[in-house]
Amino acid sequence: MVLQARAGRGPLGRALWAGAETLVTCGVLVLLLVVHQLWWTNRQARADAVAQVRNLEREWDSSPSAPRSEPPDTAPSEPATVAPPDPTTEPTTQSPTGPPPPASSDIPYAVLRIPRLGLTVPVAPGVGKRTVLDRGFAGHYPGTAAPGRTGNFALAGHRNTHGEPFRHIDRLRPGDTLTVRTRERTHTYRVDRTLPQTSPRDIGVIAPVPRSLHKPSYGYDTPGAYLTLTTCTPEFSSRYRLVVWARLVPPRA
Repeated sequence: MVLQARAGRGPLGRALWAGAETLVTCGVLVLLLVVHQLWWTNRQARADAVAQVRNLEREWDSSPSAPRSEPPDTAPSEPATVAPPDPTTEPTTQSPTGPPPPASSDIPYAVLRIPRLGLTVPVAPGVGKRTVLDRGFAGHYPGTAAPGRTGNFALAGHRNTHGEPFRHIDRLRPGDTLTVRTRERTHTYRVDRTLPQTSPRDIGVIAPVPRSLHKPSYGYDTPGAYLTLTTCTPEFSSRYRLVVWARLVPPRA
C-alpha cells in the first residue's frame, strides 16, 4: 500500500517527500547534538570533578603532612586574557615567573566550595579548554597568586556545558563566603563586588590589584589578597565576561 502510494507521486511530490525526510533527519541530528552538549558533557564532567575532589581529599586526609607543589605566588609579567570558556578558541595564557608550577597542568591541587550555590569543584592549573575547563574544573589563571597569598587568585570556569561549575555565580552577593582547600589549609574568602559584564579582553580584572580596564569604576585601588571568578555571559554565549571578586578573610588569632 505504501509503495504504491509513493509510486503514484509525481516529480514534485517525490521532491517534497525527500525534502521532508531531510529536514526530519537534520532535526534529529541537531537534537542529539543539543542533548550531547547540555546533558552528556555535564554528566561526564561532573562525574570527573566529583571523583577528583574525592581523591584529593582522601589523599590529604590520609597524609596531610606530605608536601605538594602549588602554583607560585606571582602576578603575570604580561597581561593574560580573560576569555576562558570561548567555544571556538582556547584563551591565551602566559607562563608565570618564579618557581615552576605543578608538573602536570591538568592535575587539580585545590578544592573550591561555594555554600550558597551548593558548589564543590576541583581547581587545576591553567585555563585550557580541553585539559581543564571541559573536564568541569575551575582553572587557575597562570601567573596569578596562589590561594591565600597576597595578590589575585583568579579562576575561570564554564557557565554552560561541561559541568558548568560557574553557571550561577551571578547569584552571589556581598558577604557570601567561599573556601579554597589545599593540602596545607583552608582559606576563606568573602564576596565583595561583582562586575556584571565586561569585554573578554578586560585583563585588568585579573591583575594583582584587580580593576576593570573597560569599566574603571569597578575594581580596587589597594593591594590585598583577592579571589576572582570569571565566566561567560549571557548564558549560552561567550560575548562578554561576568566577574565576581572576593577578599581573603584573615584567620583568627
